[in-house]
Amino acid sequence: MYEERGSRYEGALVWRREPPGSPASEAPYPVLPDGCMDLLWTEGRLFVAGPDTRAYTPDGEGGRGIVGIRFAPGTAPALLGVPADALRDLRVDLAELWPAARVRRLTARVDAAADPAAALEAVALARAADRPPPDPLLLRVTAALSAGRTVGETADVLGLGARRLHRHALAAFGYGPKTLARVLRLQRALALARSGLPYAETAAVAGYADQAHLARDVRDLTGLRLTDLLSRRP
Repeated sequence: MYEERGSRYEGALVWRREPPGSPASEAPYPVLPDGCMDLLWTEGRLFVAGPDTRAYTPDGEGGRGIVGIRFAPGTAPALLGVPADALRDLRVDLAELWPAARVRRLTARVDAAADPAAALEAVALARAADRPPPDPLLLRVTAALSAGRTVGETADVLGLGARRLHRHALAAFGYGPKTLARVLRLQRALALARSGLPYAETAAVAGYADQAHLARDVRDLTGLRLTDLLSRRP
């Protein structure tokens, strides 16, 4: 079973997933590319999930439950102190990014908490108090691409050259603006299709050339057909 709620950290979600085989669990739903990064806890371990370029199927971390905070695109690198492209398609122990002694103390604190999700959220909030906020420019990049603007239009609207936009995108999102635009388009399409919009209309509204283009992109990014993806419960 998967559950999520809004976080006190702006733009983030706090979530938890039951371990496979538990009474409340179901077959794991793949983690789809969305431009986000997560701070994760499973008993005895704090780690980070970098931005994905392909779907990732969770394995339950050895049969244990897991909780996490999913940060909005472009916001996690400022918090973690590491560029997103260094973590692309990776799951990395937090002790590789922060001092190991500090991570051991934080892990023990979350392990002992009655509500690990709230304790993990407190870790993120405490860290944010000591770090500069995300660059507002990055949020404008996400907003422009999410609205369906092309990379060229986004660069023009924000007053950035193509190379500068690419450098900013790599550090903030983990991949260049073209890949980010593709990932955000996928998320738009899935939201539309889940609302019941026919696939052909979904493709047109989300910005695909046609339904076949939508089908190819979904299969390439998720490894599943759109119909199969939508038939499973996120």
